[in-house]
Amino acid sequence: MSATAFQTQYRQEFIAGYEQRRSLLASVCVNEAVIKGNTATFLVADSGVSTTAVTRGVNGLIPARSDNLNQSSATLQEWHDLVRKTGFNVFASQGDQRRIMQETTMAVLNRKIDADIIAQLDTATIDTGTTATASLAMVAKSLGALGNAFVDLSDVENIFGVVTPAFWSYIMQVKEFASVQYVDQKPFTGKAGTMPRWFGVNWIIHPNLSGVTTATELCYLFHRNAIGHAVDTGGLSTPVGYNEEQDYSYARASVFMGSKLLQNGGVVQMKHDGSAVALT
Repeated sequence: MSATAFQTQYRQEFIAGYEQRRSLLASVCVNEAVIKGNTATFLVADSGVSTTAVTRGVNGLIPARSDNLNQSSATLQEWHDLVRKTGFNVFASQGDQRRIMQETTMAVLNRKIDADIIAQLDTATIDTGTTATASLAMVAKSLGALGNAFVDLSDVENIFGVVTPAFWSYIMQVKEFASVQYVDQKPFTGKAGTMPRWFGVNWIIHPNLSGVTTATELCYLFHRNAIGHAVDTGGLSTPVGYNEEQDYSYARASVFMGSKLLQNGGVVQMKHDGSAVALT
């Protein structure tokens, strides 16, 4: 006869697994809430970079010119994530399975939003050249390239860096990272949930950039007006339901969206070697 009868206790409150659950990039683009249609067109308007002021002609008239108007269109597509579980699976499984379905389906959709924006960033053609690890020189070079494209570098509320965890781990070791000459917000003691701001750039650490953990990670410095993101906010739906006939529960997240690179000069691709940080 056994002297013990051990019992296994299962915690009913589930623990969220590690994954990107919210969009990190949707809020740093030019956003358009589409009401109807499958195409959103953005207008970029300027005087033309080579335009200069003129004096009157010999006939006494001021020469007229035209503005430089460029239209770029983002084609919207529909994206969905649907998760389904039978009544028995919901009953027999640990944790709140309906809540798990709802949270994970939104996580999948939010990752797709970022993937759509990243795909457009990847089409930018200005880069830092040879792949290297993150440094003060790489960031300064990238800011210089933005300045050469007439981006207002003092517009710090709208200049963003989106980088991999490896890039961030290197840049944190730069001595200027803690210098008051470069830091607007203390990177190690800043308010939780806010973007750290360093060197006049608002930084986003993103785990799903192209090439992450490899010797060719694609990181970016860009101005908000360089990227457009259109989404049908009225069509965004996240229904949760139950089918009585087949006895299953479901959660679905759906969105109609599209993104577009609007100004190539407003994006600099920082080619980063993150392979040494990819520990296993």
